[in-house]
This record gives sequence, structure tokens and C-alpha cells, in this order.
Amino acid sequence: MVQPHAAPAADPVLADDPEFEAPWTAQPERREATVSSALHGQRLDKAVVTIAGEFSRNHLQGLIEAGHVSVNGVIAGSASRKVLAGQVIAVDLVPTAESRAFRPEALPIAIVFEDEHLLIVDKAAGMVVHPAAGNWSGTLLNALLAHHRAAASLPRAGIVHRLDKDTSGLMVVAKTLPALTALSRAIAAREVHREYLAIAQGEVRSAEFSIDAPIGRDPQSRVRMAIVGLGKAARTDVVAVARADGFSALRCKLHTGRTHQIRVHLASRGHPLVADAVYGGRAALGMTRQALHATRLGFAHPLTGVAMAFDAAAPADLASAWRNVVDGSA
Repeated sequence: MVQPHAAPAADPVLADDPEFEAPWTAQPERREATVSSALHGQRLDKAVVTIAGEFSRNHLQGLIEAGHVSVNGVIAGSASRKVLAGQVIAVDLVPTAESRAFRPEALPIAIVFEDEHLLIVDKAAGMVVHPAAGNWSGTLLNALLAHHRAAASLPRAGIVHRLDKDTSGLMVVAKTLPALTALSRAIAAREVHREYLAIAQGEVRSAEFSIDAPIGRDPQSRVRMAIVGLGKAARTDVVAVARADGFSALRCKLHTGRTHQIRVHLASRGHPLVADAVYGGRAALGMTRQALHATRLGFAHPLTGVAMAFDAAAPADLASAWRNVVDGSA
């Protein structure tokens, strides 16, 4: 066993800060302990586990390698080094990447509409909606935390639905808990109208058609979704606006909101989205990201019940590609 030392008092400067309780401003906790005879000759990471057992060993090993652990006041850079009885180990419990992700960042976001209950955002292609592995910062959630203080008290900062990183377009975000609850229920009840512009490879045969096929995780790849028998029900209505030169300009209406739904459904018909490499699409028409844009959003206001509808023009890359297909079909 290691004998814990008393934790130091909170920094008085930070304690006077009104944001002191916020996880993105708090200083890492320091813990110190003396190595007991029972741990004499053991690995450092094993000793550190006895000091901070609520953290995974992998995380604690990372703290050691990053220089956040010292032995007798000297930074210990190796998790495998042996400790000796009587040595004092100090650990700065720097938060995990996940916990540090939920902090405000002053990022530019295009707000189409805002009142005290909700806001409508025209998300740029390339912006991740919610922090995840590989994208712990620079997300829409980070921007929302900076935009209004109440976001910190809401699950997912008020985000009720998502767009893929490389999909642009409209999203509704709640600013209050009643709005969050009402919007979530409306989405679950399929009462939110969502329409997308898409450019697919190949010229679709039908002017209008629906794809009704269940979607679930691809059993062959964790980064893909697929049509699977035990997946969740999913339906997409498709209207062909133009077809030319081996491409189709499409308007897609979602009846459900499954992950990658439009991308999976169209790919299953042999028409992957242009530049959607995950589902077999190739770069073309100047597009280097999947050719998909959430162009229309409609719903009843969660508090007043008033019908609301919003439209967002396609960004420059998709607008140019769209014109190429439409003009080519003239």
C-alpha cells in the first residue's frame, strides 16, 4: 500500500473565479503518496493505480509518459520503472481527453434563427457535431458552449440530431430543457421535416422512388453502416432533379434519421454519393467531400407550436457541382 498525503488547498485565485466549478477551467488534482514496503520493487504504474484507482491503468500510464507523475520530486518518464519503499509519488490527475472535450470554444457558426428556446444552425462541411475519438475539440458542441451559458447545463449542449462531419446544412439545437425534450420527441415521432440535396454517381432510372430498408452497423467494418436484417427501420424518399453525364442531382426526404441513412440507401442501389469514399463514391465535379447538404428543415416550435420552416442554399462546392449536372441535363 501507499500512504496518501493530505490534498493541497484549492488555489485561492481560482476559487474567486466564478467559473471555478467548470471542468474546463479547474486545475488538475494533485495526489501524493509514500511507497509502502508491500510495493517495494514494483512497477511505477502499479503503484500509481493504488493512488488513483478510479482511472484506467492505460490512462495513468499515459499520465506517466506525459510527465504528470514524479518520484521524489523528479519527473518519472517511464511506467515500467521500479519504485522503492519510502519514495514519494506525486500524480497530477490531468483530465481525460473526453472530459476536456466539453469546454467552450469561440468558433464561427452560421446562425439562421435564434430565440430564447432554440437556434437553427447552418453547419459548415468539415465541422464535427459532437466530440469523439480523433475530434475532441473544434466541434459544434464546443461552439455552443461558448455561444450561450445555458448550453453547459443541457445534455449534449442541446444537440438533438446530428449531421456527419462532411455533410453541410441545417440543424436545430435546443437552448432549454423543455425545448430539448419537445424537439427530441418530435424527431422520434417523425414530425420534423428534413430534406437534403445530394449528387450521386450514375443516372438513376426513376424520377421518384423510395428506399425502405433497415440500417445497422456493418458487421464487416465498425466505421460503416449497412442494410442489415436486424437493423433499425429506415425510409428515404428520392426525387431526381436532373441526370447527366453519369451523375444524378437528387432531393432526398428523410422519414427516419439513421446514421449515414442517405449515404447507405443510395449506395445500396448502386448510386453512392459523389466523393463518399466510405461507401464507394469517387471524387468528381470538384467535390472532395461527400455531396450531401441538409437544405430544408421544418417543425412546430417546441414551446409555441407555431409552424417553422427554414431553407439553406448549398455551399459553393456543392452548388457548383449541382449546376454542372443540371446544366448538363438541359
